[in-house]
Amino acid sequence: MTGSLSVAELSRRYGAGTARPEDVVNEVYDRIAARGDDHVWITLRPREEVLAEAAALPDGPLYGVPYAVKDNIDVAGLPTTAACPEFAYTPDKSAPIVERLRSAGALLIGKTNLDQFATGLSGTRSPYGSCESPLVPGLISGGSSSGSAVAVGAGLVSFALGTDTAGSGRVPAAFTGTVGLKPSRGLVSTLGMVPACASLDCASVFAASVADAWTVLTAIAGPVGADPWSRSLPVGELTPTGPLRIGVPRRLEFFGDGAAAVAFKQVLARLCDLGHTLVQVEFVPFLQAGKLLYGGAWVAERLTAVGAFAASNPRAVHPVTRRVLRPGASMSAADAFADAHRLQELRAETRDVWRRIDALAVPTIPTTFTHKEMREDPIGRNKTLGHYSTFANLLDLAAIAVPGGMTPAGRPHGLTLLAPAGKDALLASAAAAFAAEPIAAPVEGVDEAVLAVVGAHRAGQPLHGRLTALGARPHGVALTASAYRLFALPGGDVARPGLVRVGEGGAAVEVELYALSAASLGHLLTETAPPLGLGTVELADGRSVHGFLCESYATGDARDISGHGSWPAYLEGAHAQQ
Repeated sequence: MTGSLSVAELSRRYGAGTARPEDVVNEVYDRIAARGDDHVWITLRPREEVLAEAAALPDGPLYGVPYAVKDNIDVAGLPTTAACPEFAYTPDKSAPIVERLRSAGALLIGKTNLDQFATGLSGTRSPYGSCESPLVPGLISGGSSSGSAVAVGAGLVSFALGTDTAGSGRVPAAFTGTVGLKPSRGLVSTLGMVPACASLDCASVFAASVADAWTVLTAIAGPVGADPWSRSLPVGELTPTGPLRIGVPRRLEFFGDGAAAVAFKQVLARLCDLGHTLVQVEFVPFLQAGKLLYGGAWVAERLTAVGAFAASNPRAVHPVTRRVLRPGASMSAADAFADAHRLQELRAETRDVWRRIDALAVPTIPTTFTHKEMREDPIGRNKTLGHYSTFANLLDLAAIAVPGGMTPAGRPHGLTLLAPAGKDALLASAAAAFAAEPIAAPVEGVDEAVLAVVGAHRAGQPLHGRLTALGARPHGVALTASAYRLFALPGGDVARPGLVRVGEGGAAVEVELYALSAASLGHLLTETAPPLGLGTVELADGRSVHGFLCESYATGDARDISGHGSWPAYLEGAHAQQ
C-alpha cells in the first residue's frame, strides 16, 4: 500500500477491502525508516507491538488511523520525557485524550520531539536533536510541537497531538505545511499533560487537512470531570459559513521579510475572493497581551510545574530554557496580581474589536529562520516567531492555522484565523473554505471540477486571463503530494513549467486551485498542446483533482526547479539574479 494517509482515504480503503490496518502500519514504519534519524521521535513503539494492536482495533471514526503524540502527554507504559531525559517518568495511565483516541480506533505509532518543557517556538531546544522543515532544507520546523508537526508534514502519520500555550500548535504548522488546530481552552482536556502554563495550556491537533483535524477534535473534545481546567463548550460541525467580517491588523509586521508581506497580501486577496469583508482593526491590545506571556507573571507559572526539578537539576535543563525560566523566580505575588489586572484591561479593550468582526486573520508567522539563524539569537528570534500567536490563550481565543503556500522567496507561510472561545466550528469551516476543502455535498445540478494550475495559468501569469474568461473561480492554494518534480521547460513564446509525476524521489509543489465547469475544462483540454496535458494531480491532503501535467520525455533538457517549491518562487529567483 502506498499513497495518502488522510482519514477519509484510509476509511475508503478499509471499507472497500483494499487495505488493512496492518498494511498501513507497515507502510508507516517503512516511511519512518526511509527518513532515517530526522529527530522526530523520542519513543517509537516497536513495529510488532503496533501490528498486534492493529489486528484487534475497536471500530470507530478513526479506525486504523496512525498518529503520534507529543512527548509531554502521557501514554501508559511509555516514558514521558518533556524532552528532558532526567525528568522522565513512565505513567500507569494515559491522558484522557489518548484514551479517547484509542476508543475511536486510532493507532499510536510513537511519541515526538519538542522544545524542552514545551518552552519555545523554534523546535531547536531539545537534547534529542532539532527537527527540520520537510518543505525547505535547513529551515527550522517551528516548535514547541516540532516532532508532531514534522511527522504529519512528512507523511509519516495521519495526524499528531501537540500542545499550544504560546503558539506551539500553530507556528510549526506554518513551517511544515500542515493544519494546526488550537481549540478553545478547556474544550479538550489537558489532564495527563506536563504543564507549561496550566491556566493557558491547550492540546492541539496537526493534520494534513482541516477535515482530518476536525475529525480528530470531535473524537477528543468534551469535559473530563477530574480536570480542573476542563469546561463545557460547543463543538459544532463544519458547515459553509457565508461571508464573514474578518479583522486584519491595521499595521502588519514582517520584520523585514518582504516576500512574506507579498504572500500575505495574496492571502487577504483570497479571503476577499471568498466573499469575506476585511475590516482593519487596532492590534495593539492583542500584542500587549502577548507580551505578558514571557514578560510577565506567567513565566512564574511555568515554575509551578518544573521549577523544583530545574532548581535541583540545573545541568539537565537546556541552557536557553534555563534563561527563559530564570526571571520567574524573582516575581512576587504583587507582580502576579498586577499582570492579571492588566490582562483584564486588555481583554476589555479587545471586546470592542470583537463587536465589529467575526474572526481575526493574521500571518501564522511573520518570517522564517534557518537553524543557523536561530542559534545566533535563540530568544530574540523566538519572540519574533510568536508575534502573532502568544496572545491567543491569554485572551481566551480559539485558533486554526492553515498553509498559505510558499512566498516568492521559496519559504512557507500561513494564515491563522482566531475568534472568541466556542467559535471553533466557525473558524474551521472558514479555514476549510480557504483551503478549498469541500465541507458540504455539491448543490444538485451544478457540474463543476477543481483544476490545479502550476505555471502560466496562475494569477499574474500570462495565461491567467484564459482561466478567468472561462469563468474559473479561485479556490485557494495547495501543495501536491510529494510525488512530483517541477521543470522549467525550454523554448516557447511563454515561459512555462512542466509538472511531472515521478513517485519516489518526488517533492511537494505549490499549485493554485480553481473551480470551473466541466465544459470549460473541456475547452482547456482542446487548447493544451503537447508536451502538456490535463491529468489527475494528487494533493498533499489526499484529494485528487484535475491538473496540468507534462510528459516526461520533454524534460530531458529542462532544468529541475523543484527545490524552489513553486513556479512564482523560481521566477522571483531568476529575476533577482538578472
